[in-house]
Amino acid sequence: MLEVVAVGDERLVGEVIGLEGDIITIQVYEETSGLRPGAPVYGTGLPLSVELGPGLLGSIFDGIQRPLPVLQHFGGSFIGRGIKLTPLYHEGTWTFTPTVKAGEEVGPGTILGTVPETPLLEHRVMVPPDVSGRLTWVVSEGDYTVVEPIARIKNENGERDLTMLQRWSVRRPRASRERLTPTEMLVTGQRVLDTFFPMAKGGTGAIPGGFGAGKTMLEQAIAKWSDADVVVYVGCGERGNEMTDVLQEFPEITDPHTQRPLMERTILIANTSNMPVAAREASIYTGVTLAEYYRDMGYDVALMADSTSRWAEALREISGRLEEMPAEEGYPAYLPARLADFYERAGRVDTLGGGRGSVTIVGAVSPPGGDFSEPVTQHTSRFIRCFWALDKDLASARHFPAVDWLESYSEYADEVASWWEERGYNTWHDLREEALTILQRESELQQIVKLVGPDALPDDQRLTLETARLLRQGFLQQNALHDVDAYAPIDKQIRMLRLMLHFHHRAERIIAKGCPITVLRALPVVNTILRMKESVLRDEAERIEDIKQTLDEQMDDVEEDYA
Repeated sequence: MLEVVAVGDERLVGEVIGLEGDIITIQVYEETSGLRPGAPVYGTGLPLSVELGPGLLGSIFDGIQRPLPVLQHFGGSFIGRGIKLTPLYHEGTWTFTPTVKAGEEVGPGTILGTVPETPLLEHRVMVPPDVSGRLTWVVSEGDYTVVEPIARIKNENGERDLTMLQRWSVRRPRASRERLTPTEMLVTGQRVLDTFFPMAKGGTGAIPGGFGAGKTMLEQAIAKWSDADVVVYVGCGERGNEMTDVLQEFPEITDPHTQRPLMERTILIANTSNMPVAAREASIYTGVTLAEYYRDMGYDVALMADSTSRWAEALREISGRLEEMPAEEGYPAYLPARLADFYERAGRVDTLGGGRGSVTIVGAVSPPGGDFSEPVTQHTSRFIRCFWALDKDLASARHFPAVDWLESYSEYADEVASWWEERGYNTWHDLREEALTILQRESELQQIVKLVGPDALPDDQRLTLETARLLRQGFLQQNALHDVDAYAPIDKQIRMLRLMLHFHHRAERIIAKGCPITVLRALPVVNTILRMKESVLRDEAERIEDIKQTLDEQMDDVEEDYA
């Protein structure tokens, strides 16, 4: 089972997915037209595996780790059948600097040396997870290919050469020393996520939403702006035009944290909907294996899977071809187990080599018709702890990101509270709770407004509607295409939220003295508050204190009139 085979005279890549007596069922990862009875099948004796080593960053692969730019060079814009290429370029050299010496005892994950893979990231060459022993020889510093020996290790099984290249089965999780509680926040720069529904490094999250709700845009924004060391973006079964946007846009993006090209810390896996369905099923595992490899070096990795619904549909199609008994909506009965296995590979760990790394998994879910009760969304919500539900009505109203603040939740809020406190934001939890309460009350009041109109409400309730408007338009809404607003640093987020709630508190006091809400709504500073997300630059968050001072001055003038 799960052995990789070569099918036909063109040696198409396939994988054994069924055994019954002397009958083998093979799923082929390439176009199968033209195959006929009697075609030869060649076994490899190996499971579906990926190559791990220097050269992964900045690369674009398909679902089974074939390098797409190289395929295009040899076969044109459409992938030809039977083209045999190595995922990593075996002829290129890398500058290897050893960090160990001959005679040392090494174990799984021990770092043998370093390679400057990109200007942004140092590649740490490790002992494979299933190897240990005493080093008998280590190369000197110099340039070597990924297949040349760089060290020799001796154990009870004899001597073995080690290279910079490892191969690892994609369906087998890489081991770690210990799993840790995720307590450090993954900063995405998206206000609605960081402030209201935070994600921890090593956590799991899902972005469910109907067609056009903005799942892909939100995943791309997280990939661009998050403070992860490495980003793995898996386009699983998405439309070709969406993946084309990613493939053309990412190489042009500048990393906001280092001002270097973002591709220097990114791996793209493109598996569009017109590619063979079997490769779509494998692409998720390929992506998470690459993520675990960089985690084992001690890096924080963010994996974007867009979308797991297309992956589940591939499972359903393969299951149907195997004539397995279908479960709800035709999905196989083992769908929950496969989803659990995938999300279980996320986590923050102590690595075998003694470092600390994490894999954060964010999967997009595309429920048909936006129905969150369908199986993939329901089962996914069982295995993740951060649920960023997208609302089609918000998207239709041009409110992006269209995260529904009433449906969404994050179970990491308590875990990351210490992260906020360490940075001096002791009031974050209270500000968050108060803002969410105001938004919840606004939702309840909207039911009355629809019946009798806003003018029938007392001024204190109309103030709730006004503060909620400031929060929705001035804080939750964020323009991914704006030079300033696309990314909001944590300090700016907290200052913005604190100012809006300060407006609410001052207004409550003044309204209690008899001032109508229309007077406060007409203050010039209200428009300034709405515009500060774009007018206040990222490194000028302290300017929000000037807006607060202006607010207090205008509020003081109004309060004197009703003293």
